[in-house]
Amino acid sequence: MATPLSILDLAFVAPAQSTRDALLESVALAQKAEETGRFERIWFAEHHNMRTIASAATSVLIGHVASATSTIRVGAGGVMLPNHSPLVIAEQFGTLAELHPGRIDLGLGRAPGTDQETLRALRRDPRASDHFPQDVQELQGYLSQDTLVPGIHAYPGWGTQVPLYILGSSLFGAQLAAALGLPYSFASHFAPDALEQAVQVYRDRFQPSEQLAEPYVIAALNVIAADDTATAEEQARLVRRQRLRTMAGRRGTELTEEQVDEAMGTAFGQQVQHMMRWTAVGDGAEVARYLAEFRDHAQADELMVTNATQGLDARLRALEIIATVP
Repeated sequence: MATPLSILDLAFVAPAQSTRDALLESVALAQKAEETGRFERIWFAEHHNMRTIASAATSVLIGHVASATSTIRVGAGGVMLPNHSPLVIAEQFGTLAELHPGRIDLGLGRAPGTDQETLRALRRDPRASDHFPQDVQELQGYLSQDTLVPGIHAYPGWGTQVPLYILGSSLFGAQLAAALGLPYSFASHFAPDALEQAVQVYRDRFQPSEQLAEPYVIAALNVIAADDTATAEEQARLVRRQRLRTMAGRRGTELTEEQVDEAMGTAFGQQVQHMMRWTAVGDGAEVARYLAEFRDHAQADELMVTNATQGLDARLRALEIIATVP
């Protein structure tokens, strides 16, 4: 049986590209993924105050992509719940579920998805993440028919049973997903270090729930696929350089090409490259071998790939190649 594959689309805005064009690319990629028939779902992540990522209004983008497709599941990977009221998220995703029944996922993260200054601009209490487990359960109640807040219901949302997923890059998320009996998605595409331990903790401690009878692990990784190895390796070089620029931009620094050359050999550059530890690079056969090995290593039930190749034509072709993976 083929390993389920899914996509995490970062809605990346390339240099000199407009945000509109980046969003139109996300639609085109979702349509191509659906056309192949190989991908289970496509997710978008909540990030704030990052010029190069266009998915800040996550539920809006999900609704647009769901409207432009017809069968592929579309969801959040994830909504950073401490930034929001659980009731508002239940209403947003309840609305999406009513418009696109059976196709909406709701992945939940505990991190703010931004820096502390932006967190204040979001009008959120920095301690909100301390209540993440309770907020997840409150949200669960709104999406079911059993609210935990007497007299308060999510309309839309009530009874939609939008499936929840816990996202994480540490043991905290693994323990929470296990305790609540929810699927667990590990962010190994940028946080590789705790993958093995977190998955083992999740599997060892899993408690069945109404949503899920057995543990279910989604492990994310970067994939750079092309028709030949040389092209894929050149793409990988460009992707690493762009990731370094993006990380530097989060610190308020715009790097020239020469500065990127210098930074690649620094501790900061090594850290950025380490974040991409789990990255498949190559042609179809090479990518297939890597995905199979990674699936076994991660004890994953499903793999979620970031299609890291640059340029729309190359990314569309990469999806075609990835879709051939058995």
